[in-house]
Amino acid sequence: MSSKIAIMGAMAEEIEPLLDKVENIKKIEYAKNIYYEATYRGREVVIAYSKIGKVFASLTATILIEKFGCDRLLFSGVAGAINPDLKIEDLIIASDLCQHDLDITVFGHPFGYVPEGQVCISTDKKLREIAKEIAKAKGLELKEGVIATGDQFISSKERKKFISSTFNADALEMEGGSVAVICDALEVPFFILRAISDSADGSADIDFDTFLESSAKISADFILDMVEKIE
Repeated sequence: MSSKIAIMGAMAEEIEPLLDKVENIKKIEYAKNIYYEATYRGREVVIAYSKIGKVFASLTATILIEKFGCDRLLFSGVAGAINPDLKIEDLIIASDLCQHDLDITVFGHPFGYVPEGQVCISTDKKLREIAKEIAKAKGLELKEGVIATGDQFISSKERKKFISSTFNADALEMEGGSVAVICDALEVPFFILRAISDSADGSADIDFDTFLESSAKISADFILDMVEKIE
């Protein structure tokens, strides 16, 4: 049985470059969202944007797996850099994901942890290797590191420093950590790719709006190259 690959973004702008390139699109409305069944060079894909934040991302990831039967999940989108080595439009893949706003430290637990959970969840090694092969073939530099997720758009230098030091995180976004929890629980290999759209500092809101479209396109093109290579 051939695999069906889920491709997620958080915002419409993050999946529009994907919809421009796939074929045989069939729109399905479900659970107050739209899912796009399609093909890309002979491969079955289901594309959706979740809307922003962990709850919507969890809902969408679950539906892609449970209702549409996807057996891999690729997330394409943008993120803010907290590692100073990351520049706008750089590509970073998540080795691990955490939730920086999860806090029950009052009970003696570390930040990002709840009982029976994990602080960090690792992405699929095989999918990361495919990404590295594609980057090498295309002459692209691909960074790899920890991506921190939270239901906050971070523009504070103090908060950025806290997340960096607490989780050893390189980039920030608002969905990947929750997608990791869903895929880990349902034993579905997953992969998170982010193009840097802002530096998560005082100018983050300005940078984000300016570079969202170009960064999302870079990330989407790379994801489609991965779809071709997945066996």
